[in-house]
Amino acid sequence: MSATMEKNYWHWHNRKVDINGIIDRPFFHEKEIWYGHLGVNIGFEQDGVGDDFLRPIVIIRKFNNEIFWAIPLTSRFKKSEYYFSFSFIEDQISTAILSQIRLVDARRLSHMIGYIQDADFIGLKEKLKALLP
Repeated sequence: MSATMEKNYWHWHNRKVDINGIIDRPFFHEKEIWYGHLGVNIGFEQDGVGDDFLRPIVIIRKFNNEIFWAIPLTSRFKKSEYYFSFSFIEDQISTAILSQIRLVDARRLSHMIGYIQDADFIGLKEKLKALLP
């Protein structure tokens, strides 16, 4: 069975309809790390997991109370120009997947799980800027 056949797009579609119906978006700030409903995506795009399709994300830029730029995180350590590793939970490394920065609506936010430290946030943004032409 191929990877695309294993993904449950119908279940995600139904969950996405519920998320879109949320009226009151949660309040959020830059540097916060949340679980977000990222859903089932195509190819190598990062998916959320579980019944709520959650993935940890770090909020990079808040544009207003509705939308922001976020970068999905993975627990796998990866070292290259497209990743930035840091720790916000003691004895646990998180890696931001810089190539997958995306605009996110706050209705996708589930619950906050931590903060990225100021020095790490500066380093993450510098590494992200270095990817731009």
